[in-house]
Parts: sequence; C-alpha cells; structure tokens
Amino acid sequence: MESGKNQHFYRKLHSLLGIIPVGVFMTVHLCVNYSATYGIDSYNKAADFMVNLPFKYFLELFIIFIPLLFHGVYGIFIARQAKNNVTRYGFFRNWKFFLQRITGLIAFAFIIWHIWETKIQVEFNGIEANYNLMADIVDNGISLALYIIGIVSCIYHFVNGIWTFLITWGITVSPKSQKVTQYIAIGLFIALSFIGIRAILAFA
Repeated sequence: MESGKNQHFYRKLHSLLGIIPVGVFMTVHLCVNYSATYGIDSYNKAADFMVNLPFKYFLELFIIFIPLLFHGVYGIFIARQAKNNVTRYGFFRNWKFFLQRITGLIAFAFIIWHIWETKIQVEFNGIEANYNLMADIVDNGISLALYIIGIVSCIYHFVNGIWTFLITWGITVSPKSQKVTQYIAIGLFIALSFIGIRAILAFA
C-alpha cells in the first residue's frame, strides 16, 4: 500500500515539475532564442543577460537540472510501464498518450545533446555563449532537422503535459472542461512551435 502511495506522489511530482519549473523555463528559453529573429546583436544581448543572471549556478541546479533530471528519468520509468493500444483502438486520446511517451524520449535525448553542444562547451571549453555558437551547431541540414524535431517534441510533450496535468490534479474534471483545455493546448502548441522553429531558422 505504501509503495502505491509513493508511486502516486512521484507521478504527481513528475507532472508538476514538467510544468513548473521545466516547462516554464523552456518557454522562456524559446522566447530568448526568438530574439535572434531581430538580428545577431539582439540575440547576443538576450543571451548575455541569461548568462550573467545573479545566482546563476544555484538557479540552474535547482530550477533546471535537478527537476529536469527527475522528470526525464522518472518519465522513462513511466514510459517503460505504459501499455499503448494505438494500433488496436486508434482513439484520439490513445494517440496523444502514445505521442506523449515518444516525444518524451526524443525530448530527453535532444536536451542532453543540446546541453552538451551549448552549456558544456561554454563552461568547460571556453566557448562564448553567443549567436555564433548556435549558428555553428545548425550549420548543416541534418543538425538543423534534428533540432527542429527536438524542439517540436519538447513543445508537444510540454503542452500535452499541461492538459494531462490539469486532469491529474483534478482541475479539469468534466468532459467539457477537458475539451476546452484541449483546444487551448492545440493553440499553445501552434504558437510555441512557430516561435521555436522561427527562432532556430534564424541561426541557419
């Protein structure tokens, strides 16, 4: 019985951390990257502001990396336990459930790659966090395509996660409220995908 209670707690914590702070940070990160659409200087100023935040390492550790690591690792555990029945039933919710698991795995792999290409290079190899860093990463078609796939996967996983979070936490109980938030989630997915793709293309 205790293990069941623990699992329920961990799942709710996993759901919460996926929205706050991980999802909120992702949205801020996308908006910072979008500044590249206004030119190199605009992005460099935004990136410089983020790099020089007070208590940067504390914020990165407790607001980004620890919640992200828990959400990612426990998410893999959940995905391994999941019983997908898309091919048998094909209901819209089943497809959403299936895509949530797939995009979660893609997002986790993408984030590790992204951190390696950016954060690790800046901190340990002395590379400056500026427009040129991102431009060098996506200077070929394969890298650019993988970044677009990774960005869209992160966004879908976050937005659909909001929808399931509202259900899990008992906020949207009725079918009508779930349908309304579903439409809102679709709109948010389109908006954030536009921001994310437009931003990464600004570096290409």
